[in-house]
Amino acid sequence: MSRIQCPRCLRPQSHCLCPLIPSLDSRTRVLLLQHPSEVSHALNTARLAALGLTNAELIVGELFEELPRLLDQPGYRARLLFPGDEAQPMQAYADSDEPLLLVVPDGTWRKARKMLHLNPLLAALPRVTLAEGGVSRYRLRKAPGPGALSTIEAIVQALQVLDAPASFEPLLKPFEALIEGQIAAMGEETFQRNHGSK
Repeated sequence: MSRIQCPRCLRPQSHCLCPLIPSLDSRTRVLLLQHPSEVSHALNTARLAALGLTNAELIVGELFEELPRLLDQPGYRARLLFPGDEAQPMQAYADSDEPLLLVVPDGTWRKARKMLHLNPLLAALPRVTLAEGGVSRYRLRKAPGPGALSTIEAIVQALQVLDAPASFEPLLKPFEALIEGQIAAMGEETFQRNHGSK
């Protein structure tokens, strides 16, 4: 018997996160390109980010034929949030700056790289990157290395820099509730055994 799902946050109705999802405005426009394998993931943080930001859009796919239209947003400069040799660290806007259309691939590193490979237009975008040393609050996934953040954390960190002094911390509320819920569901003992500090 399938549990009733909230149509908005896609969580089981009994664990609906909508009351915790803020509605935050940002000068930066966020375009999330989500790999199809992430959609049914219990911790779908890209969806939470898209729901919590008024200036955000979430598109699911692997090959994005509508990319030229999506990237051509008048008044915005498209930048890909992805590490790379030429990636520029983000900085706060000066008054005269045109805001960014921040393109964020959502998937494992391997899947995100595949999305770039399948969409040359995406791979060709100038890249921006986050400051070193971000610490993830994501206690349920083994990060591939220091500074590896979940999609929603990466977006919050990016917006905190770009749209300073505005705060995007409220966006992490549903994310933290989600993780607490997952830990409670697996039980403290299992959590400590699999994810506790080594």
